[in-house]
Amino acid sequence: MKKSRGRTGRKRRRKHLQSFMDGVNCSHKLEYIRLKKWLKDRGFEDSNLRPAQFWDTGRGLMTTKALQAGDLIISLPEKCLLTTGTVLSSCLGEYIMKWKPPVSPLIALCTFLIAEKHAGEKSVWKPYLDVLPKTYTCPVCLEHDVVSLLPEPLRKKAQEQRTTVHELYMSSKAFFSSLQPLFAENTGAIFNYSALEWAWCTINTRTIYMKHSQRECFSLEPDVYALAPYLDLLNHSPNVQVKAAFNEQTRSYEIRTNSQCKKYKEVFICYGPHDNQRLLLEYGFVAMNNPHSSVYVSSDTLLKYFPPLDKQRNAKISILKDHDFLENLTFGWDGPSWRLLTALRLLSLGADEFTCWRRTLLGDVISARNERQTSNITAKICHFLIEETQHVLLQISQLKRNKENLKKHLALVEALRLEELKILQKSAEILCNLNMATT
Repeated sequence: MKKSRGRTGRKRRRKHLQSFMDGVNCSHKLEYIRLKKWLKDRGFEDSNLRPAQFWDTGRGLMTTKALQAGDLIISLPEKCLLTTGTVLSSCLGEYIMKWKPPVSPLIALCTFLIAEKHAGEKSVWKPYLDVLPKTYTCPVCLEHDVVSLLPEPLRKKAQEQRTTVHELYMSSKAFFSSLQPLFAENTGAIFNYSALEWAWCTINTRTIYMKHSQRECFSLEPDVYALAPYLDLLNHSPNVQVKAAFNEQTRSYEIRTNSQCKKYKEVFICYGPHDNQRLLLEYGFVAMNNPHSSVYVSSDTLLKYFPPLDKQRNAKISILKDHDFLENLTFGWDGPSWRLLTALRLLSLGADEFTCWRRTLLGDVISARNERQTSNITAKICHFLIEETQHVLLQISQLKRNKENLKKHLALVEALRLEELKILQKSAEILCNLNMATT
């Protein structure tokens, strides 16, 4: 008897481990029960998707039946979507209608989210608000210490993102004040910077693209946002393809899969062919083994390897700038990009070759000497970036030990940097093999 009980225990443990690998079903949790009921009241038919916790992607949706290419993953009725139409039909509508200059669709949605969150139990949207993240990991929310560890091009974009949100807040303060009649508390306390940052991140990371006709009460920025409760629990994978659009016949937002998915596995959608820097900037996460990932080479790094005494240096930089060859220069899983090599070939032109610069931009080989120099400098840049990345990874591991409160954010930057290190090491290997083949 004892023996069989042990075997059953092992089986149970194995089954439990397997279920954890697949994902732990969270349907029984109160917030999901309430959300499902709320959606059902608005016409949502319960699908084969269940909220679950996955060890690698966190919260997501698992399927209770195997999915084939062409299957409908989810169909969310229009009534469940949160759009500027929802905002205008709320008590905020009349204030938005009369405010001049008109607010943007983005600010209208941010205002609605903040007001509904503040309303708490009284909000019709409470079941949805309860499952939204309390905090985000977009660069705009990261501490200065963490932002400084990002790769240079992303660091620049992160600072721009921060400026955008800050300017949005400053330019909306007067409009927020005009809403005072709707609230017992001071609007300054409700619509503060951290509330706007949270609402902005919610919209930036979670909305689906849905075009709405231009309304006069809004500014001219495109009105293309819709928040989609439950559907927004679907995580991104660069390796799947889906078809997503609003169906005018069924008046629902529908997603169909072009990939297969096994029973009890996580269902993924694809946000687009984004590299990890873009994913971190826009959504606050990185995808491991992302085929679209690349490492960007800044123009400063590029120019470090060319003598300032080169008489044609300024002319070369001007040509690269005019032909848009100083941006988006990258190393990828398959080595240096054509754009990077082209920029380096042009910078490597000898004084007697300079007149051939147009041919260089078209991808022509100018001389064996030019090819050799291009190859050497590409390898030097690659090794410089490897050392820089390793140095940052060392800094991150030291900070993780000393700054407990930043651990989650540091782990995110670490994942990005580790992926970039893999790409650079692969590129170094490709370049080494090429050099051996040509010598």
